[in-house]
Amino acid sequence: MCNEINNGTYQIGKSIAFIVNKPVKREIFAAVFRDRIVHHLIINKLNHLFEKEFIHDSYGCRINKGTHFGVKRVNTFIRKCSQNYTQEGYVLKLDIQGFFMHINKNILWQKLEDFINQKYHNTDKALILKLIKQVVFNNPTKNCIIKGKRSSWDGLPKNKSLFHSPPNCVLPIGNLTSQVFANFYMNTLDHYIKSTLKQKYYGRYVDDFVIVHACKEYLKELIPHLSTFLQSNLQLTLHPKKIHLQHYKKGVKFIGAVILPNRIYIANRTKGNFYNAIAKQNKILENRKPTKAEQEDLLSSLNSYLGIMKHYQSFNIRKQMIFKKQRKFIRLVVQLPLP
Repeated sequence: MCNEINNGTYQIGKSIAFIVNKPVKREIFAAVFRDRIVHHLIINKLNHLFEKEFIHDSYGCRINKGTHFGVKRVNTFIRKCSQNYTQEGYVLKLDIQGFFMHINKNILWQKLEDFINQKYHNTDKALILKLIKQVVFNNPTKNCIIKGKRSSWDGLPKNKSLFHSPPNCVLPIGNLTSQVFANFYMNTLDHYIKSTLKQKYYGRYVDDFVIVHACKEYLKELIPHLSTFLQSNLQLTLHPKKIHLQHYKKGVKFIGAVILPNRIYIANRTKGNFYNAIAKQNKILENRKPTKAEQEDLLSSLNSYLGIMKHYQSFNIRKQMIFKKQRKFIRLVVQLPLP
């Protein structure tokens, strides 16, 4: 493959398409292994330049950032804006409708090409540009491999499927380049809000973003303004059913957590998934002894949820889940020899 890349004969292979149902139903297009190597090559070459360009409060798919960092930052914004909960403060939370399905490839490519020509000075610039153009304009639905049943797509809205995407749009969820290029695409909005609108208390995780401000009317007036900016510059649309503006005391739900004064809880969806994982194992225990693979699977699942919960106020939930609803499993596990 190295020779193919260097002599210009490299071609992108078929993608693998499948549906995931948690945390919500989504269509995933994953590149095959050899193409993922190319994705990592591109990002390794460019990521240090992207990091210099990105604002501090862009949290998705970045080293030392992520969901917990984003939640803590928004909590800090609310504290500072309200002067430690002694003054008025409001939180505007917005979302992009069908984000990955509506990223315009022409706009993205033009931005990437201009950026690389200005910032990237290595001798392989032409090669990197060629690879990026191949990745950006690749149509993953062409000759893709369907994993699972066609019926798995039943109930998935058309605006969330690459098979029904607008012409010359879409970055496939599942590729590293898609995640980083999406950040780069939204970087235009980030700098507009931070630099032009002078909003200190702004943060974004992929296509979810929040602005904290002392004046409710200012935030209300900002909504159509941001909508126009997104449509004019990025051809993106605010999700009309996901516009939330309320006082910080009522709480703000952001990337899996609910932020309230002096406390942060996990969101109901995460809690519900935790309950379901335990209920599934308890159903097995009612009828038979679970296999070693099933026990290890549940242990991994429990540790994952407990790892998330330790970042937030969740002691009572953890206590209830482990000691009240999972006694049978714990008695079983403690009798097993550790590997």
